[in-house]
Amino acid sequence: MLTRAGERLAAWTTLRLGGPAAAFVETTTRPALYDAVAALDELGTPVLVLGGGSNLVVADVGFDGAVVRVATSGIAVADDVDAGVEVRVEAGEDWDALVARAVAEQWVGVEALAGIPGTVGAVPIQNVGAYGQEVAQTIAQVHAYDRLERRHRTFASADCGFGYRTSRFKQTPGRYVVGAVTFRFRRGLLGAPIQYAELTRRLGVEAGARVPAGDVRAAVLSLRRSKGMVLDETDHDTWSAGSFFMNPFVPQSAVPPGAPAWEQPDGRVKTSAAWLVERAGFSRGYGTGDARVSSKHTLALTNRGGASAADLLALATEIRAGVLARFGIELQPEPVLVGCSLG
Repeated sequence: MLTRAGERLAAWTTLRLGGPAAAFVETTTRPALYDAVAALDELGTPVLVLGGGSNLVVADVGFDGAVVRVATSGIAVADDVDAGVEVRVEAGEDWDALVARAVAEQWVGVEALAGIPGTVGAVPIQNVGAYGQEVAQTIAQVHAYDRLERRHRTFASADCGFGYRTSRFKQTPGRYVVGAVTFRFRRGLLGAPIQYAELTRRLGVEAGARVPAGDVRAAVLSLRRSKGMVLDETDHDTWSAGSFFMNPFVPQSAVPPGAPAWEQPDGRVKTSAAWLVERAGFSRGYGTGDARVSSKHTLALTNRGGASAADLLALATEIRAGVLARFGIELQPEPVLVGCSLG
């Protein structure tokens, strides 16, 4: 376990923003991760658990506590479980690398989640989803340390409270430290049925069709690159935290005329945050200085190289206020905000 002081968190976030941490701890095993957090809790030290830093906005003043970086590794495979395969993955493993392996091994169910940056331990917290898939569809168990009860716990998928971009781990922020995730995949050459319209168009198939998982992954990576959503050190459009705002769920009566609308089981309607942002006057490239809306994707707020966290948050605040004034809908941020907030 490596510990150092004054580490600038800009070096560990995809936005390249964030001031120094009072202490920075790297852990390479699950026991070391849990022990480090438990020891810091005993001391009363504020803790920030850090994975890939892809869904994080850290204040310019940094974090006056200990950042515990999850650098764990390991993948354990058990065959022939319910005609498929169970795979336990340590939290520090790279998510996109796991997707690539799943496609190569013919493990079905995450091929449309290619190109998403970050670590495996982060995906159940946010219930990461894209192009019609969510990780909740393949997660069997989440292994975690409960900081409140001070014990190790394993949650079955049904007990994880998965919903749109949420889970019990997100709903009780800071309580759980995810140490590993067990996935249950079907085996097969063909990916899951494709329902997402943009993806069906790219693949040239009808909704519900199944095509080789490798083709799905390649199509998703192509789509994500076109939107600046695959990390590239040389492309400032990828210096972001992905989609900054979540798609809102509103009553049917609140959906603006012409806006996309997807009916939900609870009677509400999900509409498009990107549509709202664009129609409120915030087009691609909008902004001043080095904090700007991506030139490729309206929901991504980017650091063009010299922005501060304050600059980025000011832009996010302006956009949220503009959408609220135009449509009466208040957008919610998707990234975790550390030491900062929207105005």
